[in-house]
Amino acid sequence: NELNQMQRWLERLEGRLNGLSQHYNLSLQNSTNNRLRILTVISAIFMPLTLIAGIYGMNFPNMPELQIPYGYFILLGLMAVIGGGLGIFFYVRGWFD
Repeated sequence: NELNQMQRWLERLEGRLNGLSQHYNLSLQNSTNNRLRILTVISAIFMPLTLIAGIYGMNFPNMPELQIPYGYFILLGLMAVIGGGLGIFFYVRGWFD
């Protein structure tokens, strides 16, 4: 009789431990997903900026936009607008939560 009670108690305990283990794993997965989401957003913001910097870093002799007097500052402004616009876009969509 006491052995049966002990067996039932151990089965209930095993069920609780399984539930706690699953809860811990889900919590860990949510944390990992949140970190990956932030890394994805940061990558999405810097990807077009890296493309622009890569194009202008090729040192081709015939790039007409390099002859514009304020071309450097215009390009920096364009990159700031693109980066800021993407940052605002993701912020409004709630990706930084």
